[in-house]
Amino acid sequence: MRKIFVPETKDRTADAVVIGGGIVGTATAFWLSKSGLDTILVEARDGLSTLTTAASAECFRAQFTEPALAPLARESIEFFEHFSEHMGLPGWDIGLHQQGYLFITDDESMIPDLEAAVVQHHTLGVTDSEILTGEEVRARFPFISPEVVGATFRQRDGWLSCHEVTQGFAKGSSARFFVKTRAMDVLVDDTGVSGVETTRGRISTRVVVNAAGPFAGVIGRMVGLELPLEPVRRQKVFIASAAVPPEAPFTVDLVNDSYWRPESGGALMGWVDMDEPVTEPMENPLGDWDFPAICLDKVCRLTPFFEKVGENLKKKDINVSAGQYVYTPDNQPLIGPVDDVPGFYLNCGYWIGVMVSPMAGKRTADLITGKMANKDNLLRLSRYNEGLDMGGGSFLSGH
Repeated sequence: MRKIFVPETKDRTADAVVIGGGIVGTATAFWLSKSGLDTILVEARDGLSTLTTAASAECFRAQFTEPALAPLARESIEFFEHFSEHMGLPGWDIGLHQQGYLFITDDESMIPDLEAAVVQHHTLGVTDSEILTGEEVRARFPFISPEVVGATFRQRDGWLSCHEVTQGFAKGSSARFFVKTRAMDVLVDDTGVSGVETTRGRISTRVVVNAAGPFAGVIGRMVGLELPLEPVRRQKVFIASAAVPPEAPFTVDLVNDSYWRPESGGALMGWVDMDEPVTEPMENPLGDWDFPAICLDKVCRLTPFFEKVGENLKKKDINVSAGQYVYTPDNQPLIGPVDDVPGFYLNCGYWIGVMVSPMAGKRTADLITGKMANKDNLLRLSRYNEGLDMGGGSFLSGH
């Protein structure tokens, strides 16, 4: 059973240190400890999954066209489906809702892209994604606008409780979790990584995993790396309303990049603003006061019942929050060793951290323990220098 605590100030040793206590870092610590490594995770904040993970829409999907992402996403969903068994925690409830992911459009010219995406899903092993006509969409989901002409859908996609998943990874792990413990420096000697200097003392180790989310670039610079990472603020809003159909899928308007899904007592919604600037990593990102109105206007377009929802809203019915996604040049994460700094590993660069956290954590552990060779890991940092074509084009890269 895991321990989460604030350690006394003194030097320690570990086989591996994970920097960052979001869902990705905690999953990595779980797999490292399952591999038999004495593992410590350090998190600067008061608790696990309290920054980026807490600000997510908590969704997951396997509808990816990228060869490196689809298997990770599909296998992660299979892991979520049996999460309590994997953790050895009978009855542990992660709030799994497999109500589907529905990508809709009213633009006829997009239909060939939707059809091609589903063909690629099937090629990559996601054989249960579907292409739907507008009529088929409305037959399943009557609240969708008659303007919709097509969609893709996968029933096993959906959402969950990130808090419960992260805590489950921690409880199912034998790693030690040090909160209120900030990594101040990653130490390197002639052999490679030699330790982590924290606000509560030094941890001697030969393996460090950078899973620091928006702060991964800061951690990278501690060992002289300029990682190709761009933190971008993303917002979401909760709207309380009894008018939201609770059985609805996660619904995405492909024309204006807005989305919504049912949430207990109402709906979560958001919009991926492609003009949002790259910023420095932020400890407490804030949402904009006008974001709810923008979102409502956008989701009304193809799910018109939200017009009535908006008419009856009061200030107390609305809650806006924000976090930061981290983008890479190909919108795919960085996983694996850094050739120039032996012992320094990456598991960062995510806008899909929740979706692939189980298998990304496992891959990182497998690379560290030698169960997987880095040449077989398409998400390695060196792919950029190698000129690897990672493929791409999944809808709504950013959610």
